Amino acid sequence: MVKEAGAGASPLLVLHKVAEILDCFSVAEPEPTLQQIIRKTGLPSSTCQRLVQNMLREGFLDRDGDRYRIGIGLVRWATPGTFGLDVVRLVKPVLQQLRDETGETACLYVRDGAFRTIVAVAETRHVVMRPFMVGMVMPLHAGAPGKIFLAFDPGAWDALDEHGLVGFTPDTPVSVETLREQAAVAREQGYFAAFGERNQDVGSISAPVFDHAGRLACAVGLGFPTQRIGPADVRRLGPVVARAGLEASRALGYDSSQAAGVDAAG
Repeated sequence: MVKEAGAGASPLLVLHKVAEILDCFSVAEPEPTLQQIIRKTGLPSSTCQRLVQNMLREGFLDRDGDRYRIGIGLVRWATPGTFGLDVVRLVKPVLQQLRDETGETACLYVRDGAFRTIVAVAETRHVVMRPFMVGMVMPLHAGAPGKIFLAFDPGAWDALDEHGLVGFTPDTPVSVETLREQAAVAREQGYFAAFGERNQDVGSISAPVFDHAGRLACAVGLGFPTQRIGPADVRRLGPVVARAGLEASRALGYDSSQAAGVDAAG
């Protein structure tokens, strides 16, 4: 990239110009146009355009129409804090596709101690629905998403031991032995389905989402009323959710060759 940026240009000078371009991207303005980048950097139009094109080829930037955004190449190198800012935006299209493919509400969950929190939602268009909203906090041990964290995030067990197990319905697992069995099933098949564990009339199916380093980043899943989706539907919907988890993982820079079992789950 440095050699193509300009004949006789100093590598340090080129890197400074690249840094100026990257400084045009922020949480407030994540997708500037080329003209906005040129204006903000003050670089000559031809130089800026050449550098941006090289950064696109290297994966440092990505393009959507006439707008640019930080690319997966940089996401892979980002620190956990910077990476976290991009998770919802990168995975949101996968949630919408999962919702459209299944007709049910699709959610993205992150773990906070012994709890899971919804950080993104693509709502069902069905009239009959259960509300799932960004910011909802639920326990790990009740519901499918929590089993994904218990299956793929060792730290989840320590948090669970400190918090204890509360029974919300007759179907809530309240023993460590049961939870370990469920976590093993989740690891084996690449997704997990639960019915009536937190609310008697609510079910969920979830799958893991891995980051660029192969670590569990979050869980993706469906939430639905049990009057519409039941255990007989899991064979059909489970692999669909697992594929969505894999697509979300790839959006976060995950190399699927690191864990063939995730591909097999789909």
